[in-house]
Amino acid sequence: MKPQILTAQHSPTERRNSARVLLLIAALAIGAITLTSGCRITEEDVHLWGRKSMGPTKLVAVLQHDKYPRNLRVESALTLTTMPPRGGRAVGMLGTDDYPGLFQALSEMTAGERAPIVDELAPHLIEGMGQAPSADQPDPSFKYKDAAYGMLTHTEGSLVSNATTTEALNQALVGWANTDFEARMDNTSQVFGMEQVLRYLKTEGVRPLPSRITPESHKLAELTRLIDELGDEKTKVEASQQLVKVAEYVDSDAWVKQKSPSVQAANKASGIEATEKQFAQQLAAYQEEEQRRVFAAMKNVGQKPAVNYLIAYAQNTKHAPKARAAALAALEGHLSRNDSTQAKAILDLLSNDDTPDIMRDLAANRVGEFAREEVAARLFELFKNPNWRVRATAAQLLLKTSSKTNIDEFMKELGRVRSMALSEPLAYGPLLKEVDQAQPAELSSQYSKPTYPVGVRLTALGYYFSEGDKDDQAQLSPYLSDRTKVPSCPKDDQQCSWTCNLVEEGKAVARKVSTVGEFIRFCILPPLLSRAPEESEETEENKPKNAEAPAPVKK
Repeated sequence: MKPQILTAQHSPTERRNSARVLLLIAALAIGAITLTSGCRITEEDVHLWGRKSMGPTKLVAVLQHDKYPRNLRVESALTLTTMPPRGGRAVGMLGTDDYPGLFQALSEMTAGERAPIVDELAPHLIEGMGQAPSADQPDPSFKYKDAAYGMLTHTEGSLVSNATTTEALNQALVGWANTDFEARMDNTSQVFGMEQVLRYLKTEGVRPLPSRITPESHKLAELTRLIDELGDEKTKVEASQQLVKVAEYVDSDAWVKQKSPSVQAANKASGIEATEKQFAQQLAAYQEEEQRRVFAAMKNVGQKPAVNYLIAYAQNTKHAPKARAAALAALEGHLSRNDSTQAKAILDLLSNDDTPDIMRDLAANRVGEFAREEVAARLFELFKNPNWRVRATAAQLLLKTSSKTNIDEFMKELGRVRSMALSEPLAYGPLLKEVDQAQPAELSSQYSKPTYPVGVRLTALGYYFSEGDKDDQAQLSPYLSDRTKVPSCPKDDQQCSWTCNLVEEGKAVARKVSTVGEFIRFCILPPLLSRAPEESEETEENKPKNAEAPAPVKK
């Protein structure tokens, strides 16, 4: 009677019982072969089974039964490790529903009989992991690495009980992961990927990785991400130093000279006949793209070497504005909150009239990462800048880092401003809700009083531009008759206009704002009255079209 081969339609228990029956039959069959032939099972038999359909079952039977010599049991385990996959599955190691693989077979053995087999198997796996990759053949080390990793992690690492064996396998995995890193990381044929191995090894696994950071590396993002997540401080600093070397090389004439032939070859292959100027532009674009790739890797690990390089690059006006902006973006999260030198460098970029707009917003974001005491004085100085957009950025940064105790100082400095754009109070007012330890409605009520300068009052009243609802109309009604003049636009600023666009009787109407009362009537009440009491956020529908506030600045 043939044993029944159970399928996925049967329960796991039925399949496990069937697998045990198969193993018993295999063991009996092996014993029968030995008795009838008068010959002992040899390593040649074991290797032959690795290519047979029932081979894994026989190999597991030999591995698990102590009647076989240990060297034969170890050879069976090694054959399960190296046997070819079936249907894309490494059945020798992982098994199937019908029979166990290497890991399951080892876990079913007692610790006492498993330990010597694992200890003798380990040197074979270490030797296999040390095989050098070949350009014309599949990497032979994958199977040995998969077996080592699987034994170290299966059932929470209980398969390898000898500390010396564990350490030897771990060190072999470290060496494997740091050999031909890029090709081994990309290979999809392995059971366990490079990232799984490194996450198991943790700090030890990524400690050698900074040496893989070179101008030729195509895996800078992956390398630096793993180093950032798993590495210790020393490893991260080494990676940062290596990235600076790569960035300096990419920014050099040597890099241009090296890459010129490949760009020429690409043009020829595409049938492009570039002029000398066009070719130079191609190289410049390529160089900038490579530099951005390095910057992205720097953003992963940060650390002082990379931070210093990125700041210096952003300051250097010989570089294209987009590349300088990329350097500023890469600094995100890596500036030291209380570093006065770093703060001054970023504030200089923010306040310099020659700083391109594409960089100014990023510089503002970076300023927001410093402690308030490091930047407040310089930001208040920017209130005097003739470019109201610079002042607006500084004011927003200050409000986002203010507490209740800072508001008097803010309003005092704002009160000294004589020229102002409509967008300013509409941007500053809603930010009162972000003031720490304060009630924004109370601040609005306090600073909207006639005793304060008009710019301060407009800012306080501007809170309701995107906050509050119909219930707050009574709070604003007393100001409808206020004839205090609003500030004038900065001289020669053609984009500044104190005008709010409304919809009256289905038609768009531009209403000029010249007094505080008109500011309330034409700019504040329309969006406020359009919000139901539960709403508090500004929407596109209730926002006056020309009253565009400056882009928000992150903290």
